[in-house]
Amino acid sequence: MRFKPFNKCCSIKIMISKPLSGIICAFLLTAILPPCNANAQSDPPKLISNNGRHAFLVDGKPFLLLATQANNSTNYPAALKNVWPAVEKIHANTLQIPVAWQQIEPVEGQFDFSYVDLLIKEAREHDVRLVLLWFATWKNNGPGYSPAWVKLDNKRFPRVVKKDGDTLDSLSPHFRTTLEADKKAFVALIQHLKKVDKKHTVIMVQVENEVGTYGSARDFSRTAEEVFRSSVPEKLVKALNKKPGNWREVFGNDADEFFHAWHIAVYCNEIAEAGKAVYPLPMNVNVALRDPFDPSKPGAYASGGPTDNVIDLWKIAAPSIVMISPDLYMREYDKAMKIFDYYSRPDNALFVAEIGNDQPYARYFFSVLGKHGIGFSPFGLDYSDYANYPLGVKEINEEAFQPFAENYQLLRPMADVWAKLSFENKVWGVSEPDGDNHTQKLDLGLWDATITYGRPMFWIDPPAGNTPPSGGIIIAELSPNEYLVTGYRARVEFSASTELKNKKYMIERVEEGHYENGKWVFERVWNGDQTDWGLNFTSRPHYLKVRMATYKTN
Repeated sequence: MRFKPFNKCCSIKIMISKPLSGIICAFLLTAILPPCNANAQSDPPKLISNNGRHAFLVDGKPFLLLATQANNSTNYPAALKNVWPAVEKIHANTLQIPVAWQQIEPVEGQFDFSYVDLLIKEAREHDVRLVLLWFATWKNNGPGYSPAWVKLDNKRFPRVVKKDGDTLDSLSPHFRTTLEADKKAFVALIQHLKKVDKKHTVIMVQVENEVGTYGSARDFSRTAEEVFRSSVPEKLVKALNKKPGNWREVFGNDADEFFHAWHIAVYCNEIAEAGKAVYPLPMNVNVALRDPFDPSKPGAYASGGPTDNVIDLWKIAAPSIVMISPDLYMREYDKAMKIFDYYSRPDNALFVAEIGNDQPYARYFFSVLGKHGIGFSPFGLDYSDYANYPLGVKEINEEAFQPFAENYQLLRPMADVWAKLSFENKVWGVSEPDGDNHTQKLDLGLWDATITYGRPMFWIDPPAGNTPPSGGIIIAELSPNEYLVTGYRARVEFSASTELKNKKYMIERVEEGHYENGKWVFERVWNGDQTDWGLNFTSRPHYLKVRMATYKTN
């Protein structure tokens, strides 16, 4: 069962004359985006939304998270030497890395932030931003990263009980003792960040990690059963336009999973809300996905986590969580596209918080950007001597970095420009599909774009695809007749849409250049062979401004 989105962004349409349009549009954008001035750095990062698009603001400007996530056990000073060379190798501007409850509060009430301080110091030295991953009550269902005084005391911090009475190694969301202990540690962490991180090296904090329970749809303990038999919260009933009743009466066969999802979401929201009351950093959650086409039963996947069928419920329960961020470890093209559709919403910015680090996943970077995504993050590309095959590569070597490094090498020089364009303008992006489909078409408004893969640069041979599939293209509208285009291993051909039916048209100008400090720097004009056979993108970075035009024949 899926709900219709309950939260729609408003849009404002204003009719303006052409001579004033540029002035007024600039005024409106200035009103939406905060001013970029000398004091902007004092403002914490934040996520803003308008007209169904999103921008992640860092130092007052839209920021594209070209991120990488370190392996789980790299969250200690001695391990960081295996992380920074990898961050540099991939050309990332952001590192996602855990902070474990067990390491900052090994003894109840005694906090140690020495690792956090060193992490921030070294991130600044490497000119890298940080997303901290709070591994606490739940890390992939389990309490492994909670302190021993928590995970060994099942009386004070009870675990989930299955329907048959067996106990799972997953802490229950129904006990205030657990929530209050987690929240106290989290707030102490956020208070410390506010004190030591005036430069906003930490730009976001992830609350818990891949929450949800494997092995049971929910907690069936006596405490949980009493809550399950009570009325569904009025807030949820009203938001979903349901009739009041208990969980089974309101949600039928979905009641167990929805009940668990609500209480985990409320739990995470209370932690995030308490942290943001101290220091309003953006806070997200990530999600262990279920198969979008064959989802199986809750408990076979992480029941209670923000999977596609309960996104709306999570949005109601957890307003202090700014994003639900998918962790994609499904290699198949169709599944990846479906997941991006689910998590790219007017009320949810698309940030792929984890994606497999094998070559097939790298091409999806272009599709994420095409959906106005704000970030992308391969998992486990570091030198800590761990590989999570079959989800990722068999071995972390120099070859493993290359597919992701070339994507970030392409976007990093224009990351701020793209982030701003993605928020203000129309953008498109495609990744090379699997199988026999080597052609994709995009409706750009007055113009269409056809993208093909695996063709000689100087010939009209039908597309054969790349081996393996690795191409991708992104396009941003600069005006109704002009586009910024870049990508790898693909041909792009522009043609008139049906709106220009029976009109003669041509490429007016194709300009290659690059960006320096956010400004376009002209290099040369493409013409002749470089345009007669389409615009051919190779494995070298090229940035093109393409201007189309119609003309009269008499």
